[in-house]
Amino acid sequence: MDARFDYYGNATTAKFMKYVQAAGKALGATTLPHATRELVHIRASQINGCGVCVDMHTKDAAHAGETSARLNMIAAWREAKVFSEAERAALELTEQGTRIADAAGGVPDEVWANAAKHYDDDQLAALVSEIALINAWNRMNVIVQQPAGDYEPGQWG
Repeated sequence: MDARFDYYGNATTAKFMKYVQAAGKALGATTLPHATRELVHIRASQINGCGVCVDMHTKDAAHAGETSARLNMIAAWREAKVFSEAERAALELTEQGTRIADAAGGVPDEVWANAAKHYDDDQLAALVSEIALINAWNRMNVIVQQPAGDYEPGQWG
């Protein structure tokens, strides 16, 4: 399977991709834990059905030392004992922020308050930005049917 569209083969999307990638690099320099970032990326990508992002982020997380037990339980995090309370709060915020169209009122106050108990303002800013950014990546990749399965850890920086 080939993608419908080559992002870098078009001047408009190539320029846009530079900004999207720069945003990701900026978020990588925050104090939000790397493991939390990857959990957010994987969970949103599972919800959105973005195979290329699930492939990339599970492999990058494993390469960074994430355990298979935790990676295998992300989709069922509510029942899993392998995540900290802070990670669970981040996963809940990710789900609510990703499924925003499913809830008439957006992200519930209690979900936000729970995340705010575990993360400072800068980390919350990074968390919200991570959720928004991975959702953008998911939508782009799903729309163009970006193929998944051959990603190598670190391939895209």
